[in-house]
Order: sequence, then C-alpha cells, then structure tokens
Amino acid sequence: MIIRSEPDSLQKLALMAENAAYERAGDAPLAERPYQSHSLAECITNVSTPKGKKPVLKTMITTACEKNCFYCPFRAGRGRTKRVTITPDAMAKAFDVLQRAKLADGIFLSSGIIKGGTATQDKILDTIEIIRRKYGYKGYVHLKIMPGSEYDQLARALQLADRVSINLEAPTQERLEALAPKKDFANDLLRHIQWAHDIKQKTGARASVVTQFVVGAVGDTDLELLALTEKLHRQMNLARAYFSAFSPVIQTPLENITPTAPLREHRLYQASFLVRDYGWSVEELNFAGAGNLPLEVDPKKAWADINLLNAPIDLMRAERDALMRVPGIGAKGADAILRARTTRRLTDLGQLRALGIAAPERLAPYVLLANGKPAQQLSLF
Repeated sequence: MIIRSEPDSLQKLALMAENAAYERAGDAPLAERPYQSHSLAECITNVSTPKGKKPVLKTMITTACEKNCFYCPFRAGRGRTKRVTITPDAMAKAFDVLQRAKLADGIFLSSGIIKGGTATQDKILDTIEIIRRKYGYKGYVHLKIMPGSEYDQLARALQLADRVSINLEAPTQERLEALAPKKDFANDLLRHIQWAHDIKQKTGARASVVTQFVVGAVGDTDLELLALTEKLHRQMNLARAYFSAFSPVIQTPLENITPTAPLREHRLYQASFLVRDYGWSVEELNFAGAGNLPLEVDPKKAWADINLLNAPIDLMRAERDALMRVPGIGAKGADAILRARTTRRLTDLGQLRALGIAAPERLAPYVLLANGKPAQQLSLF
C-alpha cells in the first residue's frame, strides 16, 4: 500500500505541471519559464529565494476551482483542465520523497478554491504543518493565501512559511471586476496585505509578503500598477511584486484578447526595482500618454536622457544616490566608485571597467570624469 501511494501522488503532481506556467515564486521571475511537457520535472523550478537558489516544487492542492476568473486555466467550467486533488497527507509525503531524493529543496504551494477560501486555506496549512512537524523539514516554504481566508490562518501561514503570496491580480476594483468578477479587491485581497503587515509588526513573523498582477488583459496601465506597488512597498512593507504578462488561455472568456508583450513585463520589473531598491518615486518615471512605460528604452535610461544629458553627474563628487541614477551604475558600482575615488582620480572609462562596471561606455553621455572632463567612449581597438 505504501509502495503504491508514493508514485500515485507523484503522478498527480505531474498532472498539475501546468501550474508552473502561471505562478512566479522567486527573485528571478523571468527565468521561471516552464517547458509544458506535463512531467514531474516541470513542477520543479530553480528559484532564487531569500535562502539562495533552490529547486522548488511548485504545485497545488487541487486544480478544481469554484471561482470563474476570466483569464485562469483552472476556472470553474473549463473542460480542458484536468481536475486533480491531493490530500495534505499525500502531498506532504510526496514532497518528502522528492526532498530526500534531493530533487526538490523547497515548496511553493497554491490551490484552486473549493468550499470557500477558508476551507482551502486549511488544507494548505495542514500540508505544511505535516511537512514541518512530521517530516521535520526546515527549508524553504512559499504559501499562497486564498481570497476569503481568515486572519488567524494568515497569522499561521506567516509563522510556517518563508514567503506568502497575496495576489491582487489587478490594481483597482474596476480592473479586478473585468478580470476576476467573483473577487473583492478591498475585502478579499488588499485587506489581507494590511493584515499581514499588522501581524508581522505584532509578532515579528519572519515570512516576507509578495503579490502578483496579471498585466495587460483588461486595460490596466503601468502607472496604475506601479503607483499601487509603490504604496504597498512604503506603507505595508511589501517585499516585491510579480508582473505576469497576460497570455490568453483557450476556453476562457479572454481567449481572444491579444497577449501582452513580454517586454512590457520586463520594463515593469525594471521600474519596480528602481522604486523598491533605489528609492525612486513613480512620479519620476517617464510614462507615455496612455500611462505605460516606453518599450524601446529602459526606465532608468529614459530618465537619464531627460535629466542628465545636459547636467552630467560628476563621478568624483556625486553622492551614492546620485551615482545610482546613472545607467550602468548599480549599488555595487556606486560603492566601488566611492572607494576608488578616496585613493585616486577617475580619469577614463577604462578605470570603471576595472572597478567591475561591466559596460562603462553606457555611462559616457551622463557623467563627468576628474577635472570636470566629459567621459569619452572607449576605443574598440
């Protein structure tokens, strides 16, 4: 009986491999691309986590769902979706098999919603309780928080997990109604992020909180998405936002909507990192008339072309924050420049390459070298 239960559960995991295409779990989301082979291997993704890069099992308690989200392959009534359900005990045992075989060292656990968010959240929490207590797993856990789940359930998830996802899906109630009409933006989703912030402040729970948006299906703009994420970063300590470019799914109400360009997703990530990590304001970003970032240029260069071409940054005098405004200079590059200029003068771009700045020629239009001299492009020969 035991011999049969393990492969049966692993086979069920393989049937749910499609889940990997729709959820981002780590710190390098653009690298999390599935193969669509519907194999067990497809369920395990190399994810950049706060504990380092790990092979993480990305799976679900059930692919059945009572919600009718217009974009989702697991929506109620979609005949093409294979409905697979695993009990908490079986899921925990299957993960233990994979973890002991060194095929997985982390789990991202989500679910479709059956009998309401509270009942579904219980099954997710029960699974991780078994993994933590019965199997003694102390590694990386990322949990999905269900719409309609309760305050105490969220508090327990924040204790058990390293990271929790509270997916907003859209930036406003109006956009959400067009995307997922059975969900309540304020009460189902946004309130849970506020709860998580309050719980972490009261209890010191270690789990980080992230969210995800479906981009481009219902007219949402980059300005709407980034303005909301800026607010959540500043006021509720959101760890990060995932942006998932919309891709139409056959046999859903949005199947004929044009897919969102992957480059738009990439520009959103670039802009969100400027806001989250570099302290930029969304108001400083360059948006086109429709409220979207230009696709042809990255957000940092777009800002520099307007603000630095006629007022370049002095590499020998600028503060750290100013240095990081220059395209091609990140936190490590700025620190290297600050250290270097205490002992020598920076007179040519070649010195910047020696400091670890990979493409110093990108800096040339935006910086002044020692003695106020403009930077020159490096010779190709």
